Amino acid sequence: MAAKSALPSHLKGEANGGDGAQERHHGKSQSHVAFENTSTSVAASQMRNALNDITDTVKDASEKQRFETEMDNFFALFRRYLTDKAKSNEIDWSRIAPPKPEQVVDYNSLGNTESVDFLSKLAVLKLNGGLGTSMGCVGPKSVIEVRDGMSFLDLSVRQIEYLNRTYDVNVPFILMNSFNTDSDTANIIKKYEGHNIDIMTFNQSKYPRVLKDSLLPAPKNAESKISDWYPPGHGDVFESLYNSGILDKLIDRGIEIIFLSNADNLGAVVDLNILQHMVESKAEYIMELTDKTKADVKGGTIIDYEGQARLLEIAQVPKQYVNEFKSIKKFKYFNTNNIWMNTRAVKRVVENNELAMEIIPNGKSIPADNKGEADLSIIQLETAVGAAIKHFKNAHGVNVPRKRFLPVKTCSDLMLVKSDLYTLKHGQLVMDPTRFGPAPLIKLGSDFKKVSSFQSRISSIPKILELDHLTITGPVNLGRGVVLKGTVIIVADQGSTIDIPPGSILENVVVQGSLRLLEH
Repeated sequence: MAAKSALPSHLKGEANGGDGAQERHHGKSQSHVAFENTSTSVAASQMRNALNDITDTVKDASEKQRFETEMDNFFALFRRYLTDKAKSNEIDWSRIAPPKPEQVVDYNSLGNTESVDFLSKLAVLKLNGGLGTSMGCVGPKSVIEVRDGMSFLDLSVRQIEYLNRTYDVNVPFILMNSFNTDSDTANIIKKYEGHNIDIMTFNQSKYPRVLKDSLLPAPKNAESKISDWYPPGHGDVFESLYNSGILDKLIDRGIEIIFLSNADNLGAVVDLNILQHMVESKAEYIMELTDKTKADVKGGTIIDYEGQARLLEIAQVPKQYVNEFKSIKKFKYFNTNNIWMNTRAVKRVVENNELAMEIIPNGKSIPADNKGEADLSIIQLETAVGAAIKHFKNAHGVNVPRKRFLPVKTCSDLMLVKSDLYTLKHGQLVMDPTRFGPAPLIKLGSDFKKVSSFQSRISSIPKILELDHLTITGPVNLGRGVVLKGTVIIVADQGSTIDIPPGSILENVVVQGSLRLLEH
């Protein structure tokens, strides 16, 4: 294994005390003493040896350093997972309380001067690691067309360009890609080269999937097939930003604050009020929260845990308390994943090795190579950026309006953002001021799961300005110029198709059965 001096400074102590090369054959290292039982110790030792073997397959010296750092970061995560499991480090439900008033600031109480003085200290970071596969698309999700021929990425670029042009600043735009999206994104962003925007990219880590039965890595060497690896969730942003060198570049440029959000959240635009509040309150970390509705009961929420603001995800909740977790009364807010963080604070927590975000074990399977063989059950160890709230000084939530949370996870969401409910202004979606109340609830069935199916069945988006609720189940086709109002439910019977004629106005109606328009 390569010399440990290749590691970033914050990992050297970790590696030397972590069953490294020198100690591999000499009984228990210091870190092993901390393990609760022998099986945990054996699993860690076997994983360490397997990771060393994989690292030895990297031939290029500079690539080997980078790869080794990544494997050491992964090993730290894996060892923590084993320790948590051995101690059964479950959250103690009796110590959980709703957040204290000072832990969540109301957006409407923020200063409303919209000061632009702080824009020169800001960078915008989008989490761009996801593929569009869940919506039946190939390549990065951020390049799915959202509106007027523009993708998520196009809209984000347009927003930053508008800021830079209007206020004569140079807000850098950063993309955290994954190994799944990196090369496609590199080709796509070439088209912005002539634009008034400074784009930087870096990759989040590429970690080995863990075989569930043996707790060994799925890949056998550094070139193992892509399905043996995974990007470890957006909690990885801190270390990847640091290891890429981009964090130091930003600090050298005088950038003090990063505004991070999901690439598919069209509501996550730069907000000058929150920016000013962050500077004036000297907060190192701010999480944007919005009021929880019945549609958001699975979303992570902010809690008070022994006097500290923490993120609580549904995966951490013991089964008997899940209903209580979903309660809108006890936990009123949920995390939008719009996060503001201080660059120097990020550097500090990484270098001091302070990050210990809750680990989310995600069970998946790798399809078998040959017919008749069983699929491989694997575990992905992931972390969430919101869980880092406990590591920063004066960290708190800001309860923001719902319009700052406009994600597109499904074609139901896509229908909403493409509709007449919104107009586009400098890359930002703005809701029609004549709309009364929040956005309607749209539920499209499995026939609309893929973007291609959605487009073929709804070639022209209906007018939904007065719609409250829409459910469509089964093969349903909407003609041009359809208007939907109130509550509309359309259910095609099995084996039947419903065609809604062009120009139809449906208001508070249930359409069920079969309805086909025949050409005469």
